[in-house]
Amino acid sequence: MNVQEAARPYAGLDYTPEVARLTAPIRERVRAVIPDLEWPLHAPYVAAINELKRQRNAVILAHNYQTPEIFHGVADFTGDSLALAQQGAKTAAGVIVLAGVHFMAETAKILSPEKTVLVPDLAAGCSLAASITAADVRLLRERYPGVPVVTYVNTSAAVKAESDVCCTSANAVAVVESLGVERVIFLPDEYLGRYVAAQTDVEVILWNGHCEVHERFTGGELRAYRSGQPGLQILAHPECPPEVLAEADFVGSTAAMIRHLGDARPRRVVMVTECSMSDNVAVEFPDVEFVRPCNLCPHMKRITLPKILRSLQTMEHRVEVDPAVAARARQAVERMLAVGRREAR
Repeated sequence: MNVQEAARPYAGLDYTPEVARLTAPIRERVRAVIPDLEWPLHAPYVAAINELKRQRNAVILAHNYQTPEIFHGVADFTGDSLALAQQGAKTAAGVIVLAGVHFMAETAKILSPEKTVLVPDLAAGCSLAASITAADVRLLRERYPGVPVVTYVNTSAAVKAESDVCCTSANAVAVVESLGVERVIFLPDEYLGRYVAAQTDVEVILWNGHCEVHERFTGGELRAYRSGQPGLQILAHPECPPEVLAEADFVGSTAAMIRHLGDARPRRVVMVTECSMSDNVAVEFPDVEFVRPCNLCPHMKRITLPKILRSLQTMEHRVEVDPAVAARARQAVERMLAVGRREAR
C-alpha cells in the first residue's frame, strides 16, 4: 500500500485526470496555501463531496477555522457560527453539513428545525461551550435574582435556552446596552466579558470560561512579533486575554478582522486567532503578508474531508435538539437579532 492509498480509506478515490479537471479552478485558488504534494490527496475527496452534496440536496457550512481544503474546496457558505446558521436557514437545501463544532450544528438546527443537520464528528466540541451548563445558569439566576443573562452564541442549546438574550463577539456591547439595566450576567467567556465591560458602564458579572485557542496567546508573544517588523498590524479576537488585546492594533470578531483587512490593506499582519483562519483569508488578500502564530483548535481539526464525505454517505451524525429547548434558545437568538435590526435603523 502506498502513501496515497493509506491516506484514503474509501475505494475509488484516485487522483485521475478527470478529478484534476473537475477540481482545477479550486486548485488554482488555493495554490498558495496548499502544497502541490498535498493536493492529490485532497482533490478526490473534494470532487466526490461536491458531487454527493448535489445528489443529497445538501449544503456545507464551514467555519473560518476549518482547513483550506474544506473552506475553499467544498464549503457553500463560510463565516462565523451564527452567520453560518442563518445562511443554512435561508437555503432551499434539505440537508446541512456543519463543518465546525457541535454547538454550531445545534444552532443551525435551532434556526432550521425542518432540515437534517449533520456534524461529521460528534467529538468536535468546544472548551468554551463545555465550561458552563444549563444548571450553572439556573444557579446564577438564583444568586443574582432579576439580573438578565446575556449568553455568547458559543454555547450549547441548553445554555441558550436558560438565557434572556444571546450575543456574538461583534454585537456583545450593543446587546448588553440594549437591555437598559445597571448590571448583567455575561456568559461564559471571561475575556470577552472583560472586553465588553471596558466598553460600557453596565456592571458585568463574569463566568470563568475560556477558549483554549485564544487563552494561550500572550502579550509578550505579540511584542516579539512586532519587534523588528515595522508596519506590522496585530488583529486580535476579543476572546484573548486583556494583555493581548492591549497589544493589538485592532480588536474584533473574525468577520470584523476580514473587513478591517479589506479596508486597511496592511502590508504585514498577524491575526491572533485560530491559525487556519490566516490560511483561508490569505487566499483573498494575496498582497498581504501573513505572519502566522499557530494555535490550532483540536476540535475544529476533527473535521476532515474524509469525515465530511462519510457524513454525506451515511447521513450521520444527525444533530437533534429537544423542541422545547430549541424554542427557548431560538427566542434568545431572536432577541439578539432584534437588537441588530434596531441598530441598523
